[in-house]
Amino acid sequence: MKNNEQILATLLSKLEKYPQLNYQINNNCITIDVPTVNGFTVWLSVNKSDYTVGYDGWHEKFDNEESALNAFAFGLSNQYRLATEKRGKTACKWVLEFKDGDEWKTDSETGLIFIPFWRKKSIEYRQNNIIDIE
Repeated sequence: MKNNEQILATLLSKLEKYPQLNYQINNNCITIDVPTVNGFTVWLSVNKSDYTVGYDGWHEKFDNEESALNAFAFGLSNQYRLATEKRGKTACKWVLEFKDGDEWKTDSETGLIFIPFWRKKSIEYRQNNIIDIE
């Protein structure tokens, strides 16, 4: 695994193509603020032995830099979106979906253990649409 500074430098180099994006770096984590009205926050954290990429409440660990950087980029792309399940006003489940032709399919999901199941369920779809992947 490369050192933290090298990984963040690689990511910052790639982000130079997108000057409209606002980001913050805190210790070993880079966070891109919600880039669009209907978008979501994208972040990458460098840990001792792996990487974690997250989109709002969804997150996944990766063993190698390339996979983590790809996941980070997917969160900014037109081919991935985040379906957030809410119970009342409480977000409790995040489903990462990818586009397959004209259909959206589930990639993975993250959720809370305890949810206010008695509240009305709603699903909100959000997408960043910054990087055009064909």
